[in-house]
Order: sequence, then C-alpha cells, then structure tokens
Amino acid sequence: MEQSKNYSRTFRYKGTIAVLGKDVHNINILTVIASESYDSFVKELQLEMAEAVADRPCVVSEELFHGKVIKNDNGNKIIIDLDMARAIHTDLILNGYIDRKYTLTDKYYEEKANNNIKIAEEIVDYKQAIITILDSIYDPKAMQPENARSNNIELTVRKDKLEMPEFKSLWERINTKSVYTVNFDTDELVSKSIDALNDKLKVSKVYFKVESGVMNDIESKEALVSGDSFIRESTDSHNADTKININHSVKYDLIGKLVEETGLTRKAVIRILKGICVSVFNQFKDNPEEFIAKAARLINEEKATAIIQYITYNVLDEHYEMNVFTDPNIKGKLGVNAIKTKKHLYDHLVYDSINEKKFAELLDTDGKVAVYVKLPDGFYISTPVGHYNPDWAIAFYEGTVKHIYFVAETKGSMSSMQLRLIEESKIHCAKEHFRAISNGEVIYDVIDSYKTLLELLKK
Repeated sequence: MEQSKNYSRTFRYKGTIAVLGKDVHNINILTVIASESYDSFVKELQLEMAEAVADRPCVVSEELFHGKVIKNDNGNKIIIDLDMARAIHTDLILNGYIDRKYTLTDKYYEEKANNNIKIAEEIVDYKQAIITILDSIYDPKAMQPENARSNNIELTVRKDKLEMPEFKSLWERINTKSVYTVNFDTDELVSKSIDALNDKLKVSKVYFKVESGVMNDIESKEALVSGDSFIRESTDSHNADTKININHSVKYDLIGKLVEETGLTRKAVIRILKGICVSVFNQFKDNPEEFIAKAARLINEEKATAIIQYITYNVLDEHYEMNVFTDPNIKGKLGVNAIKTKKHLYDHLVYDSINEKKFAELLDTDGKVAVYVKLPDGFYISTPVGHYNPDWAIAFYEGTVKHIYFVAETKGSMSSMQLRLIEESKIHCAKEHFRAISNGEVIYDVIDSYKTLLELLKK
C-alpha cells in the first residue's frame, strides 16, 4: 500500500502465505499502527481504497448480472442465471434505463433519486440488490472532478473608491499610529496571578488511547467513501507514566516560555512560580506543554484586567500608508467565503463568518453608506496583549447620520461572558487609541448586527 504523505503507517503481517486457500482472509491479518486518531485513519484508508477500486464496468450488459448472488429483504438468496440476466437487461431497455450504448440514462438516475425504479416482475423482491449492481457502473458525470479554481477570486482595490472624498476623509482620521503606556502595579499583578493559578490551573495527565477496528467485507465503493466499512471493536486508554515516559528526552524552559507568552520579566515570572502551591506546580511534570499554555493564559487574563485600568495611548507622528490596502493578496472563493460588493473598497469581500457576510450585504444596500472596507491584517493597533486588527471602517454620507466615520468590530454576541478578558482588553485598547487619534471624530464600538450599528449612529 502506498504510504500517505499526511501520516505514517507501520504494517505488520502475521500468518502464513504458503497456501492460499479459502481461509486466506482469516489467516493473514493486517495490523496497522497509525500516528493519528482511529477515526481519521480509517476515513483516509477507506478513501484510498475507494480510489483503488475505480476500475469499474462502464456498460450495462447481460454479463453484468450473470452469476451474481443476490438476496431480498428477507435474506433469501438466488443466483442469476443467463435467462434471468437477459430478462433483467431487456426490462432495463424497455424502461428507458439504458441506451443503445448500454450506458445508464438520465432517466435512471432521476427515478433512482425519486425512489421510483421499476424492476422486472420476476425479481421485484430483489430490487435493491439489482440497484446495487447497477451502482457498480462507472458514471463519468458523477466522477468528474470539480474545478476547484473556477470560483477563486483575488481582491482588487477599486481606484474610484480610493479617490472618493468620503474615503479620503475617513482614512485621514484613522491612519495615525499611536504608542501606549501601562503603569500597573507589578506586585499586585504577581499576587493576583498567584491566586488565579492556585484557583484555576488544572492540568490533565498525558495518556494514550488504543482503538482497534476491523473491516470484514467491502460491499461497494460508496460504503468505503462513507466510512461505514470499518467496525470499531475496542477502545482502551493508558496513563503515559504506566507504559512509556513520553517526555523523557524533551527539555522545557518553563520560565523562558512564560516570559515569551506573557511579556513579563523573568523576575516577575519566577516570583509567580515560587508563590503558587507545591501541588499546583507539580502538575508541570504531568503535562509540561499544557501547564505552560494554561498558566500563560491565566496570567495574561490578570494582565488584561490591569491593562483596562491603567493603559493610556499617545499620538505618534507616524501614519499607515495606502499600500496597506494595495499590497496584500487577499483571496477567497465565491459561494464559500467571498461575495461581490458595490460599496466595498475592494471589488469583493472575503468574510470570516456568516455574521460578517450579512453585515456587508446590508452596508452595500444602505443609501447612507458612501464607502466601507474590511480592514486588512496590515492595519492594526498595538496592545500589551498582542496586535489588534479591527473589522470594519465605514464612511457615511454627510448629513445622513450623526457620526459620519465609524470603526466597528462585529461579534456574534456581545455578552461579556462570551468576550474573554484578553479580547475585552484589546477592544478597550482600541477605544483608547481611536479616542486619542481622532479627537472624537471617529466612533469605535463592538456591534452584533447592522441594527445595533444604526442605533449607535443616532446617539
């Protein structure tokens, strides 16, 4: 079997191959040790096997049925002899299911889809078995690959939108860069981080799971593609320390990684680690990577709380250039994550969610909107917890709304419970940034719908 480039396989054959008798499938057992989950492995394996059985008959001849063993819903089996094969074949012609070239017709596929296939009266009880045989016919229409590139698009900046006075005014008000300062109490942050780690840091032990399954019969390519051929037989889990020391050769710089993830000094990180309970710290041995990731997140959440209280932004003399829009190659696929637009700075919009798509569609049809843009990644605000890229910049026609220039972050929900502390901190930083650079001329806020935006524009 060809080795997949996505995962590795080790094959072990056991048994004898000296005599290939009727029990060959019971003697030769293929054991596969895959470096991935059971579900992923069997799905990929069955798809590869499905490709391997692509050499299928192309015409519906009498020989297609002759000698086949079929059974009805009651489990009764019969062998199709030559006379019965001829009768089936003739009936298919009379019903218009095969043409003069003995290929399946559109009528067959239509009536099959409507569950309206007619079968010769002599074998009507074996209808499903006959359909299964017909399904073995290679259908070039069904197998024709989709042109994955047919709907691909690359966003192009509209020069007429760049030249609009409304966009120029908007850009002049939001392209200024800023610098932040945070004057929080380090001792307070260390103390709160220690409490958070002691209360919330729970690290799971490393374990490995063994799953096994068997594939006795391959009924059809469709069964392989659907993933129904494998049957899971057993599942078992083992703690890593009872079987193998997975991490014995891996060295972790705990302090260095936490400094990197949190931006705190080594001195502050050491104070936090020394301050937590021994039982909490000992979890590092159980799962070092998870310990680092969860500890960093908890510390950053405490840091985010401090930022909201103590951060200030000051205006710089630096500005973003227009190439922030013209340089990026933004690509998408129509019908998947891209739509054509009318008032967007680009000729299309690549959206990240259905909520964004709906929001853009309403911007495109609102007569009050002059121009808008989904801001590219190159436009961001610096914050102590990472770069923040707002979603939208919108310019309205003067006189139609109270606030002409608006920068928005669209969220599916604005519940504070659903906006994590770090994200809330970035949003707070964005508000402070736009307040500093625009003298109140640009409104920034988080919205969950276009209706919410319109309500804010009236205030």
